[in-house]
Amino acid sequence: MEECIFCKIVNGEIPCSKVYENDKVIAFLDIAPVNKGHTLVVPKEHSKDIMDTSADTLAEIMKVVKKVAKSVMKVTGAEGFNLGVNNGKVAGQLVMHLHFHIMPRFEEDGFKLWEGKKYEGKEAEEIAEKIRSLL
Repeated sequence: MEECIFCKIVNGEIPCSKVYENDKVIAFLDIAPVNKGHTLVVPKEHSKDIMDTSADTLAEIMKVVKKVAKSVMKVTGAEGFNLGVNNGKVAGQLVMHLHFHIMPRFEEDGFKLWEGKKYEGKEAEEIAEKIRSLL
């Protein structure tokens, strides 16, 4: 994809602070980190989002996420990390090329998670049944 910034990074057209690379995946520091060490793990082959990506590629991404997250935590001294993936504009995806965020976390770092909502009545079981029926 000519206009995709991550494809340009993969192709070496745009520089990045690369931390890992193999034949299918590249990992580099996010230019607007939640905390220092915030790393993106990106498939080299363009895919819009998680639904547009092969199972084999997703498996490789997760292997890299685990390897890179371990190093990120050690280097930054993080007490934990959040793993994030936004699918679609409404979910906060800014670059339409699948990418996973490894966000190192520290006590009182100011990063907020979403607040949960509650189901009413039998709503949870009804929705669960509908999901199961499509699997």
